[in-house]
Parts: sequence; structure tokens; C-alpha cells
Amino acid sequence: MRAIRRFTVRPVLPDGLAALGELAANLRWSWHAPTQELFAAVDPERWDAVGHDPVRLLGEVSPQRWAELAADERFAARLAQLRADLTSYLSGERWYQRAAAADPEGTWPRSVAYFSPEFGITAVLPQYSGGLGILAGDHLKAASDLGVPIVGVGLFYRHGYFKQSLSRDAWQLESYPVLDPDGLPLSLLREPSGEATTISIRLPEAELHAHVWVASVGRVPLLLLDTDLEENPEHYRMVTDRLYGGNTEHRLRQELLLGVGGVRALRAYSRITGAPEPEVFHTNEGHAGFLGVERIRELVEAGDTDVATALEAGRASTVFTTHTPVPAGIDRFPRHLVEQHLSVAVPGVPVEQVLALGAEDYEGGDPGVFNMAVMGFRLAQRANGVSQLHGHVSRGMFNGLWPAFDEAEVPITSITNGVHAPTWVAPELSALAAAQGGDPDDDDHASFWAALAQAPAQEVWRTKRLLRERLVADARRRLRESWDKRGAAPAELGWIAEALDPDVLTIGFARRVPSYKRLTLMLRDPARLKALLLDPARPVQLVVAGKAHPADEGGKRLIQELVRFADAEDVRHRIVFLPDYDISLALPLYPGCDVWLNNPLRPYEACGTSGMKAALNGGLNLSILDGWWDEWYEPEFGWPIPSAESPALAGDPDRRDDLEAAALYDLIETEIAPRFYDTDADGVPGRWVEMLRHTWAALGPKVLATRMVRDYVAQLYAPAAGNARALAATGRGAAELAEWKARVRAGWSGVRVEHVEPHGVGDAAEVGSEIEVHAYVALGDLSPADVEVQLVHGRVDAEDALVAPSVTPLTLVESYDGNRHRFDGTVALARSGPFGYTVRVLPTHPLLVAPAELGVVALA
Repeated sequence: MRAIRRFTVRPVLPDGLAALGELAANLRWSWHAPTQELFAAVDPERWDAVGHDPVRLLGEVSPQRWAELAADERFAARLAQLRADLTSYLSGERWYQRAAAADPEGTWPRSVAYFSPEFGITAVLPQYSGGLGILAGDHLKAASDLGVPIVGVGLFYRHGYFKQSLSRDAWQLESYPVLDPDGLPLSLLREPSGEATTISIRLPEAELHAHVWVASVGRVPLLLLDTDLEENPEHYRMVTDRLYGGNTEHRLRQELLLGVGGVRALRAYSRITGAPEPEVFHTNEGHAGFLGVERIRELVEAGDTDVATALEAGRASTVFTTHTPVPAGIDRFPRHLVEQHLSVAVPGVPVEQVLALGAEDYEGGDPGVFNMAVMGFRLAQRANGVSQLHGHVSRGMFNGLWPAFDEAEVPITSITNGVHAPTWVAPELSALAAAQGGDPDDDDHASFWAALAQAPAQEVWRTKRLLRERLVADARRRLRESWDKRGAAPAELGWIAEALDPDVLTIGFARRVPSYKRLTLMLRDPARLKALLLDPARPVQLVVAGKAHPADEGGKRLIQELVRFADAEDVRHRIVFLPDYDISLALPLYPGCDVWLNNPLRPYEACGTSGMKAALNGGLNLSILDGWWDEWYEPEFGWPIPSAESPALAGDPDRRDDLEAAALYDLIETEIAPRFYDTDADGVPGRWVEMLRHTWAALGPKVLATRMVRDYVAQLYAPAAGNARALAATGRGAAELAEWKARVRAGWSGVRVEHVEPHGVGDAAEVGSEIEVHAYVALGDLSPADVEVQLVHGRVDAEDALVAPSVTPLTLVESYDGNRHRFDGTVALARSGPFGYTVRVLPTHPLLVAPAELGVVALA
């Protein structure tokens, strides 16, 4: 018999223990080891049984145990200490407050809104599918640790992503358990009257209503919109049913709710709590792009402002981060479907102008679709990729939006992702660092990584074996649970007690399972892989995990192929596939691995932060030079897998896979395993430990989410706030900028370089000589103040293309009738070899971020 309704009854704690509820309600516990240890002390067995979920734990402890704890003075003292520590953490000054006080003239944003379709904070709150969500979660945690005033905005999915299991024949199965927000560390946003706050969006059929759940991520509030309300029609109640599910229209409704509804939720949150209105809006991938359209609607509705002016005001304070290096990863909706929904969802904004924002009106584009990433770029004045290589790839992918410019000048910068060390570093390693004097509360954790790098070799290796042992125990437990679900009888599972070995070189691989990540590259030569696994002197073991999207049949076949290999009796003790890859699985997996394997098709890995987490836990990377690894690889950090990117192999992916798999086997056999097993009299592999130490000292500080968030503040958030304030300062700043852009675009056809005269260099130029250039430019209806005339110069290749050119602005010297002008400049010839130059004219304005922003240029 099924219940017609379910809800969670929250416990009433004894008076002396009420602070446990406060600690459970703030997700800081998910990365604060002392608080986790306190909850474990309440009831260790039950803590493990509830999956380290404090809210569930508090609801399942017996009254007798509460009475014991209420009378336990030591427990009460620990509780009081941790409550005081949380209060200090939430209210005290941190890096951001100290930095802002030291630089009062800086444009430090009062608040930043961070929109993402998923957030991976903790396994207890399963609102994530993979790297994008984990990155978003780490962004909020690091912002909290630094005191950066961010507020997160997302959706609350009643079924999360999905729980993964396997059938007897190794096929991926999905299940969608219902999540009750009342049983999670969430609180409902309420009006002063006590009623739940309701956010509404008009859609073609009816009004869509949503409530707002608030998660406290340390100092950062995370707003999650939920449409499972009785006042919604049934199909609208299901808008927030699951992450990345449903048909095209369902996904469009989700993204309208995230963008349009998210802005409205922010306004309600500020109104109710008094929190400052965000000055900067950060769109984490294109899913939330409609937030820019809603902000245009707000400005148009609020006063005498047209769409062009509102667009400039919104763009100045918007940051867009793209995460995908493949066009297939971008959300694209039928144009007519977007038109149908936006015509009612954002009244007051002409739908034709909104459709133009997402139009693929460039060479190779599809005029029938609305591209969310394209809209993201057009609605944001600042955009970035998530590694240096990914920024390069993104500039190539989206060059069509700025066709007059070379790829290098496309206005997409890079901020390389980072990971939140307090979440991902094993407690045993934190204790090892503390024993060496490391302070995990440093803003940059510098002393922490230096301490780990100085730890005695025997202690490092003892700790790594302990972590490997913990992973083996966890893997065996998960294997048994998986085989139980696959229908195996207990008598078939005796081998699991011997699966994996804490003294064997352990390689980890855990990813989502799209084809480009190549889960099964390791299986290209099964016999050779088997020989590595079963080597009598230097064996290797593999721990593998990953989920395929429910609609990705190809990804599911890859999982099935891998699992069938791992099921074989002769290798199943050396290679295991662990279902349902999530945060709870990742936490023992990264520390327990000696080597982290990543073998995507280059350059399709945007960043690849799993390798960062492994590195912080004393794991060495074995990876294709892609994402962050391409940027920061050093020989002491691990091994690069050679990438067979030859043009000759472009049409032969099988041959490329064969070559890269062979290189992978060679590295394991000839370099990695020998170094791991090359031990001294104490059983310590000295050269291996030196690599770990160098990784901690030199790579550790780079891959931190705190470094990443500070980069966002310095390079994107603060400049965006500065531009937004500059536009608002005069009252007509945005209008004047919009008018200037319209005038420049309208008059650009009259801009041309009429003549270029070089002086000072004859037929025999020498190093140290100078070339003086006079450029004669006609400006049509524009003035010299509207443009910058540049001499672009440098090395040239065999086709006379400038290679990594330099730019020298030319100076206005004379003006003539017909709005014609002469601009001069001089360049020293500092190096020998082929040299070339050209002259170009660009629009210029103090509030432009990049020369390519308007997308127009006049070339000689």
C-alpha cells in the first residue's frame, strides 16, 4: 500500500544539544572535519548507516542516547566550542574583507550572484551530475572560506540526477529516489508573514509557480527553486523533477525557471533578508542565460529605458563561463519554441530582439535554432574558459561571433578551475600536515602544502598505504552491494574478500562516460592490460567508476564492455567497476589511488579537475596533455600520454586509439610500475615519494579553488562591478554607451585605411633600426575620438600571416577635409628574420573590455 503523501518529521533536540541542529543546518560540516567527528561521536554506527548525513542522524538517534549526551560534559564542551567556531567563521573578517579594507579605492562587489544548473556540495544534497556541479559547489565553498559575498542560484530537483546500478549482464540501470526537502539541510524562504515565498513566471499554458529553498553553504546562501507545488498543473510540477531529463520543451522550461525565476528569487531574497542586491551576475554555462533577458525586462519596466540601453547596463555586470569544448554539449532550442515561451515570460522585451541574442547568424550556423551559449556571450561583457587550452579552443569554437578578428583576439579569456582542498583532502593527510606545522586555515594554504612536502618519507608512505587500505575496504563493500543488486547469490561472492590489495599499485579512473573521455581506451589490447594487472612482480590494479547519461546508449555500451572485462574470474581481483559514482564514492577514491588516469581525446577536456583532487591527495597524474594538465604538467607531477593528433590520423580514430593505448601501456610497464616498486630497505619508494612531495609543494597551491575564486574576483568580478558603477554614475551612462555603439555600427562602413607610408627603412633593414609609419584614415561620420588606429607588427610566416603580433597605437598628427586624418607611429626592429606589419582601425571607448567587443574592424 502506497502513501498518498510523504513528509519528514524533524526531531526536537534536548535543550542542551540544540546547537547540533545549527551545525547540521549549515553545510560547512561537509568540509569541516571537527564537526563531522562530533556527529560521528553521537552514534558511530548510525552515522555510517545514514551515509554521514547529520539531518538524518539527528532524526534517528534514540531518546536514551540523547539523554546520555545531554549529561556528557565533554560532549557539551565540544559542541559549544564548535558552535562558537561556526559563529566566528560566519561573522568574522576573511580574505575579501581584509583585501577590500586595504584597497578602499577598488571596485569590490557588494554581492555576486552565481547561477548554475547544478551544485555538488555534498552527497547528502544530490543536485549534481558531474564536473560542472562539483566545480560550482567548490566555487561556493571557496568563496565562503574567503569571505567573498556570493549568493548561489539553482534548481531543486526532486529526484536529483539518478542512482546507478548494473544488471546481471552489466547494463547500466537508473533509478530516481524522491528527495524530501524537509529531510535535507534546507529551509524554505518565507515572507515576513510566515507564508512561503512564491516566484511566478507566465508560460504559454499557465502560470508557473516555484518556492525557494535556501541551503547555507558556510557564509554563502544557495537559492534552489522548486516547482513541485499543488497550485501548478501536473506537468509544471514536474519542471524540477530531475537534472538533465525530459524533452526539449521540458529543458527550456527548466532554463527559463533558472534564469528568469532565479533573478526573481534573488530579488525576493534581498527584500526579505536585507541582503545587498547583486552587483555582478555570473552565468556558469549557458543554461542560466535567460537571467540576462529578465534583467533587461526589469530595467525596461522600471523606467524610461529602451532595450539597447538595458542590454548595455546588464552586459557590463555579467560574467559568462563556458565549460564545453564540443558543440554537442551546448543547449540549442528550436527558435519557434523559444519565441512561443519568451513572448509571455518576459513581457516588455520585444521577442525579436531576444531571439537575435541566441541566433546562429554566422557562417555555418543554423538559423532555425536558439543557441544558449551564443546568448551567454552576447549578454556578458566578460567571458572565460576554464583552462588556458580550453580558452583557446573556445575562441576557435565561437570565432564566428567575431569573424573580423583572428582567434587570439576573440574576447574569451581563461581562468583555470580549482578544487576545494578542505572537501577533498583526506583527513589523514591533513593530520600529517598538521604534525609538520601546516595551517589549513591559511588563505592560500601555503604552509599546509609546504608541511606535506617536508613530511618524512616513511610517514608519507605509511599514510598512503592507510588510504589505499581504506579504499580497498570501501570498494569491497560497494562491490558486494553491486553484485547483490545484480542478483548474485552469497555463495558466488567469496572472491570479493580478496578483491584489490592495499600493497598493489592502484590506478583510478572515474569520469562521466561520453565517448570523448574514452572509458575503454584501457581495453584496446585486453591481453596486454591483463598482463599488467597480473604481473607477478609488479602488479597493477584499476578502480573505475562513471555514469553514462540515461539517454546515451553508446556510453552504456562502453560501461558494459568495461564491466564484462572486469567480471572475468582471472582479473576481477585486480580491476573493479564501482557503480553510482558520486561525492561519497569520490572521497575515499582520490586519496586511495597512487595514479590518476585521464585519457580524453585532446582537446575535448575543458579542465578535468579530478586529476587535481588526486594530486592534492598524493596521487600522480597519468594523462593526455589536455585541460589543466596541458597547462601545468611537470615531469615531477606524473606522466603525459602522447597524443596522436597527426592530421594523417584525423580520419582514422581507431588507429589513434591504438597508438595512444599502446603509449599508455608502455608508460605503466616501463616507467610507472618500476618506480612504484623500487623500494628501499624500509619498503619506501624514495623516488616516488619525492614526486609526491614536489606535487604538493609546486602544484598544490595552483589547483586550489581559493586561487580560482580570487582570480575571478580580480580579473572578472571587480572589473565588472567597476564598469557597472561607471555606467550608473552619470545616470545616462548605459544610454550613452548604447547610443555610441549604435552610432559607430551605423557609421563603420565609412571607415577605411586609405594609404600607408613607411619611412626610415630601405631595402636592407637591420636589427636596431626603426620603421616610421604614416597611416591616412577616412572616418566617415565618426570622429578620431571614436577610434584607435593601430600598427600591428611582428614575425610573418611563409604566407605573410602575422604570427603572435604586437600592437602599437598610432598618434593623430594631422586632419584634412572630408574627415580624413593622418596617424603616425614608430617601431624598433628588435630581432632578425621575416618581419611584417599592417594597419587597422578599431572602435575605442573607456567602457569597452576588448578591441573585438563590437566585432568591427577596418584593415589596410
